[in-house]
Amino acid sequence: MKTRNNKAWFLVLPVILTVSFTAILPLMTVANYAVQDIFSPTDRLFIGMDWFYNITNDPLIFNAFKRSFSFSIQVLLIQIPLGIAIARIMPKSGWKASAALVMVAIPLIIPWNVIGTTWQIFARPDIGLGGYLINKFIDFNYTSDPLDGWILILLVDVWHWTPLVILLVYAGLRSIPPAYYQAAAIDGASQVAVFRFVELPKLKRVLMIAILLRFMDSFMIYTEPFVITGGGPGEATTFLSILLSNIAVGQFDIGRAGAFSLIYFLFIQILSFLFFTVLTLQERAEVTKAK
Repeated sequence: MKTRNNKAWFLVLPVILTVSFTAILPLMTVANYAVQDIFSPTDRLFIGMDWFYNITNDPLIFNAFKRSFSFSIQVLLIQIPLGIAIARIMPKSGWKASAALVMVAIPLIIPWNVIGTTWQIFARPDIGLGGYLINKFIDFNYTSDPLDGWILILLVDVWHWTPLVILLVYAGLRSIPPAYYQAAAIDGASQVAVFRFVELPKLKRVLMIAILLRFMDSFMIYTEPFVITGGGPGEATTFLSILLSNIAVGQFDIGRAGAFSLIYFLFIQILSFLFFTVLTLQERAEVTKAK
């Protein structure tokens, strides 16, 4: 009889300890705060689920949720098709492919606060080149017009994160065996047919990862709207993350912020699970049918 050696589990121990320190313990701390009304580090009152009831019945939070969800949907509708289109026209080999990949990846390596500050200055109508040129044709002022503020944040996110979709799709396209393209060429398939029947089926897993990553990240967007618009004009770009920061830091309402954080966390988990379930529905049906 073969004996099992479980010593390999010790190699996983550092990961378990790291995750416990960086995720589990802070989450337990937040859960502890969420059931208390905290007046000072030494003065607090246990109130049970009152904060959760308050959060779920707050119209400000409900409106912020609608803004965040709407923003994420718009991000996906723009970035996924745009990323696919750019990845398909990029060079496939040689120095041109390397240069294209480096150029595409540049926005991903720029710190978020630098991006926010750069676009904040660039889009200003008084001192920014972009804002000056746009105002030659239309009136654009993201500091006073809610629609302009929303469009600017959306544009910044598209510029910043579409490269991630491009790189994922490009890697997926390069993994398709040349034989598929050769067979399509022999059959006289058009570019549309090649994309629909050869590339798109092979990109399903890659696109699922891209959609999940972009949805979760855009739903948690914070730095860009905080730096560029501060959540304004009015409440136009006050997403859930901005509102949570205002409650926790601005108002120092730690208990309410803790409850908000837990609900926010559950929102992201549930919505990501729903996205994953819908995207893999056909694949799971095919696996079940094959069995």
